[in-house]
Parts: sequence; C-alpha cells; structure tokens
Amino acid sequence: MSIVNQIVKIAGVAVLAGCLVTGTAFAGHDGDEITVAYFLDWPTANQVAQIDKTYDKEMGVTVNWRAFGNGNEMSQAMASGNVQIAYSQGIVPFIVAVSQGLDLKIVGIATSYLESDNCVVSKASGITKANARQLEGKKIGTPIGNVTHYKLMRMFDHLGVDAAKVDLVQMNPPEVAMAFARGDIVMGCAWAGSLLRMLEVGSPLMTAAEQEAIGIRVFDVISVTGDFVAEHPDLVQTFIDVTDRANAAYAADKKAALPKIAKAAGLDLPTAEKLIAMASFPSKAEQASPAWLGGTVQTFIKNVADFLVAQKQMDKTLDSYDAVMTTTFVKE
Repeated sequence: MSIVNQIVKIAGVAVLAGCLVTGTAFAGHDGDEITVAYFLDWPTANQVAQIDKTYDKEMGVTVNWRAFGNGNEMSQAMASGNVQIAYSQGIVPFIVAVSQGLDLKIVGIATSYLESDNCVVSKASGITKANARQLEGKKIGTPIGNVTHYKLMRMFDHLGVDAAKVDLVQMNPPEVAMAFARGDIVMGCAWAGSLLRMLEVGSPLMTAAEQEAIGIRVFDVISVTGDFVAEHPDLVQTFIDVTDRANAAYAADKKAALPKIAKAAGLDLPTAEKLIAMASFPSKAEQASPAWLGGTVQTFIKNVADFLVAQKQMDKTLDSYDAVMTTTFVKE
C-alpha cells in the first residue's frame, strides 16, 4: 500500500468518526465559536483580519485559529467535528478527502502560489532536470498526499523518473528543511520559509515557469464542512466577505499590512515579505469567473484526481467534482 493510500485509509476512518459526532460540528460549540484551520509559516493577506479579530466582530462569534502541519490533518480535524473552516487547504488533500466521502465544499480560493512551493535538489549532488533519473534510489523528503507531492509526481512523469524507484519519506516542511541541511536527503519538497532555507544551498528541480509550461497549477482553497455551510450560510458569507476586503486592503497598502501578517504567520518581516510576494489572492469576482470556480477549477480537480489514480496514489475518483464546490459565496 502506498503512503498516500495509507493516508487515505486514515482519512476514511476519520470520516466515519465524523459521522458519529452528535449534531453539527458548530452545535458542539454552543453556537458562539468556530475553529478555522490555517498554516503557520504561510503569510496570507487575510491575516490582518485574523490579528485584528475582524472575523470575530463581523461574524458575531469567537473565531479560534488552529495551526496544522498539512492539509490532510485539516481534513481529519474537519471529519471529527473539531474544525468548521479550513483556510488555504491544499487542493490535493481536499480531493483525497471528498473522493473518500468526506462532506466538504470549496467556497472560495484562498491563494495561488506556484513559485512558493517547490522541490529543491542539493547542489552537491550534481542532479538537475537533465539527469533527473539519478534521483532513482535516492531519499527525498516531502509532505505526502498534498499538492506538493502532486507536483513532484508530475515532474517525475515529465522528466522520466520512475517514482516507484524513489525513496519518498513523509515529512512536513520544517522537517524537510532540517533533513536537507543535514544532508539526510538529496532533494526536499516544501513551501514558504522551509523552501527559502533549502534554496540557500540547493536549486529547484524545475522552475515555476517550467512547471506552468507542463500544466501544473498550484492554489489553496477555502473549504467548509457540509453541515456548517448548510446550516450557517450567513457565517460562511461573512467569512468570505471579510477575507475579500482584507485581500483588497493588502493590495492597496502592502507595507502597512505586512507587520500583522508576519505576526500571524510566525515569521520575521523580511521573510514574510519575500514569501507573500510569490503569492496572489484573487478577488471574489475573479474567483467566480471561468478562470476559477466558474469552470476551470472543476476541470483541474478532475484531472488531478485522474492523475493520482493513474499513478496508483489514490484508489478512485468521483465522476464529477462539480458538487463539492460552489460560487454562491463569491458572486457579487
């Protein structure tokens, strides 16, 4: 069984556990608080509203922000009823979860970030995209079962590397960066600050532009549990609206927003500034357009799911992913 399939199996258990929770997840908080999953070391424009408690004020509830190491952990927490909203959940963990029956729905696009998520090869190894097959038999650290892993598999496929012959080790980004620095792995895949640390002594296997040229796209979503979106659409709408206004405020005055963003992300100011410059935050209007939730995302998700099944990294796909996303909350 592949590591991804092991993760899928665990997620399936979490889905079952989530079904056994009495009432809705939100009801478990007596209606006065919710929990939102997010990532540390990951600066996003909405974090000014997080620090200023704008979400709490506008939604009329206490918003607890809980940090996770990867998107699969977010899915499991949502299945258990401990989290109602995941901000910036990776698209692959979302696909894995809903393909296994977890009731989640995409209500918005959090960020697009092709340049701030990548795989870095040790310069000392002498391995480049030209001789990438030398990675076979080598140890590579990566978060498994998320978009970073998906990108890695697509690059292997493009460069003729036999993924079955590569020793992939499950690590979250900080662990990847430490293992890379020690020389324990010849290549590491990560994002944000961990990626920047690896780039100090390594080089990308493929650049963002080269990945884009072969059809790789990287974005995170705002996902919500099915119960919560059905029973509290007003809170979901307010969450999306506050996020949209925070994104617009950041675009209008990035310098003023950066200190609070860095604080929420747990980063120093220069690092936060460098990382967030690699990302974009589409407006509600852009998210509702055909370029995103208006059509392209549905097709992209199905293509990713089919690819994962073809690579034997997932057992099955849904016939269509149209039902697991909506433009309701991003339409003006």
